[in-house]
Parts: sequence; structure tokens; C-alpha cells
Amino acid sequence: MEPPDTPAAVVPPRSQPLIAFLVAGSLGVGVAWFVAAGGLAGRLVHHDAPPVSDNGFTVNINTADETELAQLPGLGVTTARRIIDHRREHGPFTSLDGLLDVPGIGQVTLAAMRPYLQPITVAKTGPHQP
Repeated sequence: MEPPDTPAAVVPPRSQPLIAFLVAGSLGVGVAWFVAAGGLAGRLVHHDAPPVSDNGFTVNINTADETELAQLPGLGVTTARRIIDHRREHGPFTSLDGLLDVPGIGQVTLAAMRPYLQPITVAKTGPHQP
């Protein structure tokens, strides 16, 4: 009796060491990246709780357009339009607390917005000169 035929190798035996080297190298690169990214030191960013970044985004409430205003926390396009309408009807805001007169903005919303609002400076007028 003759032995049964042996199946052909999926990967030729000559190529197996090269493939093993490439797989080991890829794993080594992955481990190196993980360590460099701070994986062992706990510096990786958790995807559900990214760190808060201070990007310095501030808005001048008297000159901002609808797009800028809608980006403020607690505001949307509708409230941004109300702020612009309020400016048109009543003139520029003289203090940030004046935003409380805009429908849809209360103390909580104003407190959330305040860090992103530039201070309002009112030009002082001196005596009129002829």
C-alpha cells in the first residue's frame, strides 16, 4: 500500500521564516507605539472621557454672527438668532448680564457661556467739545 497523498502547504516552507519575521516585526512596532504613546504610564486618552482642552475660543457678544454664537455652550441656532434680533432692537449689550433679557437664556445658560464671552467694554464719553 502506498501512503496517502500529503496536501500541499498553504505557504511554501521557504517563505515561512520571512512571514514569521514580518509578523514578529509588526508586533514589535505595535508594542513600541503603545509604550511611546504612554500605554504603560497611563497617558493614553480614554475615548469616552477626552481631556478638556483650552482652545481660547472667545466671542464678542456685540459683533459675533449667528454661526459664532451657535457654538457657545447651551446655545443653538434659534437662541443665536434671538441674540442678534435683541441687538438689532435694543442696541449693543452693555454687560454680559444683559443676555438674561434674551428669551431662552437663563442663569444656568449664561454661566455656561461666560468663559467663552469676551468682556464688554463700554466706551466712556467725555464732555462734548465744539
